[in-house]
Amino acid sequence: MKDYMSISTPEYDLHFWNALRGRNHNPSFLSKGETTEPGIHLLPASDGDKFLTYLKAESLFRRIGTVITVGIGDHHILAKDCKDMAGWYDEGESIPVYEGIRDFTVLGIGSRKLASFIKFDEEFARDAVFDFNDYLLRRFARVMGRTEEQAFIAGTSATQPHGLLKPETGAEIDVTAAALTYEDVVSLFFSLDPEYRERAKWIMNDETALLLRTVKDNDGNYLWNHSDATILGKPVMISNFMPSAETGSVPVLFGDYSYYWIVCRRPLGIRALSEKFAQFDQIGYLGTEYLDGRLVRREAVKGIIITG
Repeated sequence: MKDYMSISTPEYDLHFWNALRGRNHNPSFLSKGETTEPGIHLLPASDGDKFLTYLKAESLFRRIGTVITVGIGDHHILAKDCKDMAGWYDEGESIPVYEGIRDFTVLGIGSRKLASFIKFDEEFARDAVFDFNDYLLRRFARVMGRTEEQAFIAGTSATQPHGLLKPETGAEIDVTAAALTYEDVVSLFFSLDPEYRERAKWIMNDETALLLRTVKDNDGNYLWNHSDATILGKPVMISNFMPSAETGSVPVLFGDYSYYWIVCRRPLGIRALSEKFAQFDQIGYLGTEYLDGRLVRREAVKGIIITG
């Protein structure tokens, strides 16, 4: 990846956006942000930070997961570390710091390419008053954020990240149920180790949330706290990429999603495709980023499966 300072200059910023808007620009300045993909250049540093802010607003897991930035290449991550420890010892007493020195499971983390294509009318791209830069970043953040979120939930790991619902590498399934009942949801809550329960959240889609809003115990008490949108004191996060409560599905996840790591290899790069759409008075924009995602501690997130 290019040095961050090389894309932090006012000159790079000016010529990058001039190139995207079809204005005069100096290619020698753009070379500072060249990528290995023909014609694609990295966002100026300040705009890259702005894009990540917009992306975080659009992608649930950018807010609740752990985002790590590394360089392009073949990397492995120490995906399951030993338990952190603290204890009381007498002065001079040996502290067992080496007991867990080999307690690591190394999981490979890849580099998945996410690409998005957006088209604009030329008059908008070249309008001096219209805030084209900000609008383009928000458009990319919206479509890429939703695509990321879907993959972080249901990704197959073939060309996508390892999704939380992937049986071999995703959340552990500790509760089976014919339907979502009060008792089953409580069982899912207590199936999660207290270590992870402290920061745990529920994830489900709108349809499942609507169903659980009506569920009561035998004494008529609601499972869902309608005053603060929590279940058993833990917040409910909505993602409509989660499946509904149908046979064979996992409609509810509960856990600490800081153990879902989003590993970013290369930030957003953009290429203008002006000639291809010139006859329609349009400019196309191709955006790409490289990243991967994986749950690095499976027991940190639990799920409930519907058996029908």
